[in-house]
Amino acid sequence: MVEIDFSKVVKTDIYISSISEDKSEFNSMLIEAHSELNFYNWCSEILESYVGIFVAGVVGVFLFKIKPGSPDVDEWLWVVVGDLPSIYLTCDDSPNAACALDSYIGAMQEWVEAAECGDSVANLVPVNVPATPENASKLKSRLTMLDERVLNLYEKDLKA
Repeated sequence: MVEIDFSKVVKTDIYISSISEDKSEFNSMLIEAHSELNFYNWCSEILESYVGIFVAGVVGVFLFKIKPGSPDVDEWLWVVVGDLPSIYLTCDDSPNAACALDSYIGAMQEWVEAAECGDSVANLVPVNVPATPENASKLKSRLTMLDERVLNLYEKDLKA
């Protein structure tokens, strides 16, 4: 596991107290991120939560410290939520939220390519919609927007 750059994240309780707009949207995304982890029985408890990237109505990239339910589960995980499929990512190769979002986009692009070609998505990141060309097209446009309008703002962090 890479070392997490904690200078690039803010504890969620500090972040929510510092923003004046989009509090309900932030809380909704945070709840969704919690739900993503709590869905799995290997997450016994969420101990700490941080935000790395938040764009209201678009995406939230959260970092969580969990109490693993088994020894083979990582203690630190990224969760990406928003107007797109939610997933968790290990911190391997992702020292900050920008790298986690980049990994997310890459994993989702693999799904898009397979769905466009009618290939199996069974061994790819789980996406909770049928793997059809139509769904692939919708996700592809969201990924392009994320890459060009959000991730592009964090170019320096991608070189970490």
